[in-house]
Amino acid sequence: MINVAVHGIGTIGKRIAHAIKLQKDMRLRAIVGYSPDSTIKTVLEPQGPLYGTDLYATNEESLKKFKEAKMIVNGTLEDLLKKGEIDVIIDATPEGLGKEYRDKYYSKYNVKAIFQGGEDADVAEMTFNAVVNYEKAFGKKFVRVPSCNTTGLIRTLSAIEKFGIAYVFVAVVRRAADPHEHKKGPINAIEFEEVPSHHGEDVRTVMSNLNIFTMAVKVPTTLAHTHIVETTLMKRVSKEEIIKAFEDQTRVILLDMKEYPATSKIIEKFRDYCRPRNDMYEIVVLRDSISVEGNKVRWMQVVHQEADVIPENIDAIRAITGIEKDKWRSIKMTNESLGILK
Repeated sequence: MINVAVHGIGTIGKRIAHAIKLQKDMRLRAIVGYSPDSTIKTVLEPQGPLYGTDLYATNEESLKKFKEAKMIVNGTLEDLLKKGEIDVIIDATPEGLGKEYRDKYYSKYNVKAIFQGGEDADVAEMTFNAVVNYEKAFGKKFVRVPSCNTTGLIRTLSAIEKFGIAYVFVAVVRRAADPHEHKKGPINAIEFEEVPSHHGEDVRTVMSNLNIFTMAVKVPTTLAHTHIVETTLMKRVSKEEIIKAFEDQTRVILLDMKEYPATSKIIEKFRDYCRPRNDMYEIVVLRDSISVEGNKVRWMQVVHQEADVIPENIDAIRAITGIEKDKWRSIKMTNESLGILK
């Protein structure tokens, strides 16, 4: 059994912690929070998914906050790591803090750590994707799982990499905020992001030789991101070959725009599946958006920003500890535990 702690119980952290509890080869030993907000209180309530999990505070200041809120807290992050019982810590703290915690705590107590896409790539020894580079995580101490958009692009681009990719252009239409965030916008605007956007560079932390250019805008929705992708392949392919490549790729599913004409309809599908928090771990490629013109291939895909990186984190735990050497066995275990379609 791998003993895991999760530091940071926000949008991603609470989902990873819940997913760890569903694994047969892992044990969620603790969660670590900074302040007694409504989220951490709810997940630890008797009806919450993390009920019964030991709670620790990030530092002495946050320990005081938890005690003032009359929450049962077992000490600080440092107290937890001193025990030497944690094999891996998932760092899901606010972006930019990972390096600080790595140097101050994780390195000091010689614990392996997995960081999220909000951190710069140099926070870790490698950036991880279960299909592309699972084996490279063996023996590593620090690994990073890239952002939701990056993970989505890696999943679909790696599916067609066998045809040879000469160039990729992606327009990223980003959601403005997660559903629970009430202080973010825009409300009635489209925000332009710096060109090129960071997504292409981030994809190259996993697919290093990929020639990719990305642009992004932020729009007033909270449901999901949408990508408009154009690839120039090194040879001509048929639409059927592209569809088959996507169908064969794990954690990628195809839906038709005629039936699912908007992100709201896609998210509703996963609500009707009764997925926890309507989490969509899969990347949805819109089948009838796929266009093949000579060696040009275009499609649209939908990424659920709250959930698509969760299975990658679970696989990263197995890879970084070496408890499972076969990536496909790990992927199968993760997919089955989370109810992922394929």
